[in-house]
Amino acid sequence: MHGAPMLSRYSPYLLWALLALPAVGILNDVVSSDDARILHSLLHPTGEFAARFMIIAMMATPLMYLFKGWRGPRWLVKNRRYFGVAAFGYAALHTAFYLGSEPWADVVADFTKLEIWSGWLAFAIFIPLAATSMDSAVRKMGTAWKSLQRWTYGAAVLTLIHWASLHDWRSPWAAIIHFAPLALLTLYRLWFVYLRPRAVVPA
Repeated sequence: MHGAPMLSRYSPYLLWALLALPAVGILNDVVSSDDARILHSLLHPTGEFAARFMIIAMMATPLMYLFKGWRGPRWLVKNRRYFGVAAFGYAALHTAFYLGSEPWADVVADFTKLEIWSGWLAFAIFIPLAATSMDSAVRKMGTAWKSLQRWTYGAAVLTLIHWASLHDWRSPWAAIIHFAPLALLTLYRLWFVYLRPRAVVPA
């Protein structure tokens, strides 16, 4: 009788533990590796996890429109902030590893490159989104919180550009494959909200 309420009570902690598992493995590699370029080699995993968790968080609402009545999308909408904060955490690791693996002169010079400044701009957008993810901030900001959250779409576009344009656009397919479901679901959401035919109510 008490199992379900107890599971519901501790489910956020279980979700946090699940989202943190890749970070545990990544940080273990940092501590245990003898490779002088270990931080550089972990740039891609941290960046990919940041993008994946952001995509999952953004897919929540259109999935709810698409699969009305299903528990999975409703659960995802309820918990999407966890995925959003996790995305920021992995983006922060990604940024820290980049700064720790490159000479400062190269970091400064890289600002002129599309694949670099797009990533920095995406991360800059992530910061206020993550900082206002707590319930207290949501209540205090009111409707302004939703307006701020719409900047997530800008961060998503910049993240796609950042990922796809690496290595002079020679291998953009991983980024495109990751973002394609989100793009399709976002188009479906726009159609559902603004363009779908409405039933005519008889006078």
